[in-house]
Amino acid sequence: MSPTPSPARIAVLDSDSGFVQVLTKRLEAADWQYRVLASPVPLDVLISMRLNALVVDPAVLGPAAWSYLEKLCARLPQLGVVVCTGQSTVAQRVRGLRLGADDWVTKPCHPEEVIARAEAVIRRRRRAEARADAEPVVAGELEIRRDQFQAFAAGRNADLTRREFELIGLLSDLGGQVIPREEIYERVWGYAMVHGDRSVDVFVRKLRQKLEKVSPDWRYIHTHFGIGYRFDPEHVDGSSGVVVAPAAAVAGEPADAAVREPLHA
Repeated sequence: MSPTPSPARIAVLDSDSGFVQVLTKRLEAADWQYRVLASPVPLDVLISMRLNALVVDPAVLGPAAWSYLEKLCARLPQLGVVVCTGQSTVAQRVRGLRLGADDWVTKPCHPEEVIARAEAVIRRRRRAEARADAEPVVAGELEIRRDQFQAFAAGRNADLTRREFELIGLLSDLGGQVIPREEIYERVWGYAMVHGDRSVDVFVRKLRQKLEKVSPDWRYIHTHFGIGYRFDPEHVDGSSGVVVAPAAAVAGEPADAAVREPLHA
């Protein structure tokens, strides 16, 4: 039997007293451990809190909001970050998500929705942590290191964002299978995809660009138009048949020791 997960630890960085009061009442009812921060704190302080998630309103961060968010997500890749703020532009939301935020909720919103989105982020983090001790996955010349939340090719860092790493982690776990866009979105973003949302396509394009930069002779992610995507390494000369395997299998073990990574729920 799997051990019972520890209670979630969350911080709310927001100066909207009415919203915070309602949200913390719901957090108490859900038996969450929480801290309320009315102003920015040094990143080292957040690290010491050992949080699972952070709900943050960038308005509290002032002119340094984007820089703070970027540094936060870089320093704490395991932290789930949910931005919860007033009206914003598409460009602002896209920028925040690309800097590393996991989700973006627009006020006014129901506190239950904020909590549900934080829960979804935490679930993804815990699944990733459960896989972090697994052997690196090697595909083509790409090495996917779950313990570092990163991918490498010939020692070159692909410099993936957290979301991009979660995406390649899912695709490589199900190597060879065509995964519908809707399923990718639900498993990486944590909730159902809205009709017309192109987030999966955007992130796949960015992921491909980074992989091609460090591994130009290989193509890893294939499009199945109208359906979704498939992870299957192929050399640009057309050769294929590379097995997605733990690193040990390509470090001198017999070929039949190469095993595909198990499917994770």
